Amino acid sequence: MTREEKNAIVQDLVSQLKTAPNVYVTDAGGLTVAQVNDLRRMSFKAGIELRVVKNTLLRKAMEASGKDYSGVFPELQQQSSVFFVGENYKVPAKLIKDFRKKGAKPALKVAYVDESVFVGDDQLDVLQNLKGKNELIGEVIGLLQSPIQTLLGQLSSGGTTIAGVLKTLEER
Repeated sequence: MTREEKNAIVQDLVSQLKTAPNVYVTDAGGLTVAQVNDLRRMSFKAGIELRVVKNTLLRKAMEASGKDYSGVFPELQQQSSVFFVGENYKVPAKLIKDFRKKGAKPALKVAYVDESVFVGDDQLDVLQNLKGKNELIGEVIGLLQSPIQTLLGQLSSGGTTIAGVLKTLEER
């Protein structure tokens, strides 16, 4: 591969990292061509791009992207398959777990999600259950609305109680 080809791949990876900043790096070594094609098909259906990339080119692209991917670098060894994910960062964890019902691979090496690094295959459950920014904002809004709704409920029920007492007194 010539230097120009490598530079073109790095620039393509940089643009991909800017559009899909969440990355799952997996070890897919030992998978057959049919298994890799199935994994690619599942990824495509889920809206995730799966690429097999040389580790040095991926590292150069991560360095040039402007984000701090330094926690990922120690895990970039051996053959790597990379899932590039946008906002739906939980989907690859679920996809990997579903695919592994048929075998032991792909194994998660490292994941970079919302500027956090998750190292090791045991982090798949954590990634699958991780709450996103929008989910957390929704929970905070719900918690903030709860006291107001309770107060409004008590005030409206108190109004009917007072009205009932006044009506009873009037009838007497």
